[in-house]
Amino acid sequence: MRALISVYDKEGIVEFAKELVNRGWEIISTGGTYNKLKDAGIDVISVDKLTGFPEILDGRVKTLNPKIHAGILARRDLKDHMETLKEEEIETIDMVVNNLYPFEEKLLENADHETMIENIDIGGPSMIRAAAKNYKDVYIVTDPADYKLVLEYIDKKDPKFNEYLACKAFSYTAHYDAVISDYFSKRQGEKFPRYINKSYKLVEELRYGENPHQSAAFYEDSYTLDKIEYKVLHGKQVSYNNLNDMYSALNAVINFEKPAAVAIKHTNPCGIGTGDSLEEAFVKAYECDDESIFGGIIALNREVDVKTAEHLSKIFLEIVAAPSFSKEAYDLLAQKKNIRLIEIPDFEKLYDPGFRFKQVLNGIIIQNSDDVIWDQDKLDFVSNRKPSETELEELKFAFTCCKTTFSNSVVIAKNGGTLALGQGETKRSWAVEEAIERAGEKIKGAVLASDGFFFRDTIELLHKAGINVIVQPGGSVKDQEVIDYANENNICLVFTNMRHFRH
Repeated sequence: MRALISVYDKEGIVEFAKELVNRGWEIISTGGTYNKLKDAGIDVISVDKLTGFPEILDGRVKTLNPKIHAGILARRDLKDHMETLKEEEIETIDMVVNNLYPFEEKLLENADHETMIENIDIGGPSMIRAAAKNYKDVYIVTDPADYKLVLEYIDKKDPKFNEYLACKAFSYTAHYDAVISDYFSKRQGEKFPRYINKSYKLVEELRYGENPHQSAAFYEDSYTLDKIEYKVLHGKQVSYNNLNDMYSALNAVINFEKPAAVAIKHTNPCGIGTGDSLEEAFVKAYECDDESIFGGIIALNREVDVKTAEHLSKIFLEIVAAPSFSKEAYDLLAQKKNIRLIEIPDFEKLYDPGFRFKQVLNGIIIQNSDDVIWDQDKLDFVSNRKPSETELEELKFAFTCCKTTFSNSVVIAKNGGTLALGQGETKRSWAVEEAIERAGEKIKGAVLASDGFFFRDTIELLHKAGINVIVQPGGSVKDQEVIDYANENNICLVFTNMRHFRH
């Protein structure tokens, strides 16, 4: 039995090779791996001696030789294959131990382009794929963590184990090629490349999915240069729903420059607040809906201070996520056993717009992020009554909040905090009715923002409720009816000429 060993990651390889030799295996090797095994006193045959052809082109060509690939690919159960090997004086190779040049590692180091090119492995993937294709006859070992397992199984002749190794090998080369493909696509600046090749690594299995009867796991885009590191400072394992809700909360809170707090329940905002301090911002978010926030997710865009922590500690919350926590705030909140405190030191990286995708029938749809919030130059002050500077700031806040809610949605706001949110309705007037009812008596002096245009029935509802400062995208064939009603009733109406649908 012969094993061809050629690895970049040499951890554990000497011990593994020694054990193979002890079991009667013959070892073939290349380059640095050959030298390491030879220096360890292992009897090893060099590839160039086997092929009769030297390594050339600075090592770019070593194993790309028929005596290597035929030895790997020949089917032992086919008589003509074995006869061909005999005629060509080629011996079988029964195990390939290989891992690849560190392209991904160099990418994370932000290496220059020439270095990246030299770390594209050619011979390695070819050998791995050849051995994996012929897995019934050849062991393909790509993960040093499997060395011990391989030694347990090589005497058992278990075809399921060989297939397990092949599956792992094909996943490995697919990941490797995906990283390279993605690297070149980004260099080309392709907005929507012909193929999207992304690869994700399993990080952990989660307790369950959206519901206890669903299994779930977290996979990470492991080679992104913009990975956002976070630390679970306190609390149990973060769940599937926690990760989903936290993502929604963070994508909402990053839209605000002032100290801000966003409360999320089932991916929906139930309160958003801004203020001169984080404490003020949180109180506004809490007061918007002091019931739904129970068991919710809180995202904050400033370090959590002890005053804010005092408010947080009085409520049952699943997660509090923030750039950092003061020692006093952490000590106070960590007294609560079930709360998860998540620190995101690289908070500014959340502002990277990137792309968003959704799974649909037969594939995915992809779009760039909705990263334009409010364009002052595109505003149309369509009513006779114009907003004051204070009212315009309130409208901007409310419209920004609309960007974070699910359509159809409206936001009633006052003094930099949401009073009520109506969202996820199939009819906009229902969203308005819902928000008006939730705002109650606090509605006097408030403003309203809508994520999409609306008709006369909606502005009539708002006027009757006492809201007379409104922002909406415009763009309907019935816009003039809405404008006429605003002018007849001294309502301030602003069109943004952009909408913020979120589905």
